[in-house]
Amino acid sequence: MVSLSDINHDSVRYKRKRRVGRGVGSGYGKTASRGQNGAGSRSGNRRRRGYEGGQMPLFRRVAKRGFSNAAFASEIAVINVDQLEKRFEDGQEVSLVDLKNAFSFSRKVVVKVLGRGELTRKLTVCANLFSKSAESAIVAAGGSVVRV
Repeated sequence: MVSLSDINHDSVRYKRKRRVGRGVGSGYGKTASRGQNGAGSRSGNRRRRGYEGGQMPLFRRVAKRGFSNAAFASEIAVINVDQLEKRFEDGQEVSLVDLKNAFSFSRKVVVKVLGRGELTRKLTVCANLFSKSAESAIVAAGGSVVRV
């Protein structure tokens, strides 16, 4: 019969640190389990990221051709008309800075207003781009559109 006091009797809670390089009698002396010669036996050795043991690395095997314009593409932040209805008061002039603060965009994005939803408030909206439906919805509500 097993008692509760004997359950963890054989398990070791904290494993002792292996002390290497402390003489032949320790079992980990001389080369300190590092083998003979080469960079791996020396201190400060670390393989570079992507090293595959001498095999041709993946970043050299994969073809690198052409040009991608993704790094230069401008990021477009989208706001719908129904979101303007919720965030701004009637008769308010909404600048580009107000839009970026209200919707927490970064300063570098291009802001485009789209026409989803309805607008009942008279707003003067300043943005970089407007869809035709958004522009007509703003004008129909008595507001105006300013392209920046």
